[in-house]
Amino acid sequence: MIKDERLEQILAHVARQRSVSLTDLSNALNVSEDTIRRDIKILSDQGLLKAVRGGAVAHSPTPRHFRAREKHDMAQKRIVASKALQFIKDGQVIFLDGGTSIQALAELIPADMKITVVTHSFPVVSVLEDHPTAEVIFAGGRLCKTAFTTIGYETIQTFKNFRADLCLMSVCSIHPTMGLTTVNHDEAQVKRTMMEMAGQTIALSTIDKLNTAESYYISPATAIDIIVTDAEASDDRLTAYKQAGITII
Repeated sequence: MIKDERLEQILAHVARQRSVSLTDLSNALNVSEDTIRRDIKILSDQGLLKAVRGGAVAHSPTPRHFRAREKHDMAQKRIVASKALQFIKDGQVIFLDGGTSIQALAELIPADMKITVVTHSFPVVSVLEDHPTAEVIFAGGRLCKTAFTTIGYETIQTFKNFRADLCLMSVCSIHPTMGLTTVNHDEAQVKRTMMEMAGQTIALSTIDKLNTAESYYISPATAIDIIVTDAEASDDRLTAYKQAGITII
């Protein structure tokens, strides 16, 4: 098998399985693990997958810019948001991050629900600005122009002033062993703080973001209490998370 064909086969395996090992690829393509390792580096350098110890995983399918994410899989994100709404109760203090699934969730919060929302998301603030009974606290800081959120020291310090009941956050990438990751270092720090300062963390994720990984680490997967997804809880792709003790909705 020539090199270009081999690279195509590796990409096909990653697209299908989301996570592949050097050993499995070596056996499937009948070449050495060293050859596979070099091939994976080439594909990783091109941004087509993420090289990890012992193999490779798929990147998150999430578009980088918020405007593109607003048009990506919104029907599925609304399903996830509607399932997550059940966890928000009167009197709670909740953290909402800046994902489009969270924006969809904010749009569903009943008009008579009395809650305190702490967020660093301009779109979430825009959704809730006319909510009659929600108190909205915005965490100021440096603008992340691709996410329409704030990041940095001031943002983190705002979240540290609260002990929230819930942290509801959108997922960029999650993997059973590589944990929760994202594409922005500053965003990872903010998300980590939100999780640390909340009694419970609920991750909203369409099924295609599971078993993927990005460069900036947020937390182990087990730091998440509940994953709300658009798939059935019996889906095989969720097995590893259930085995880790995470509740699947």
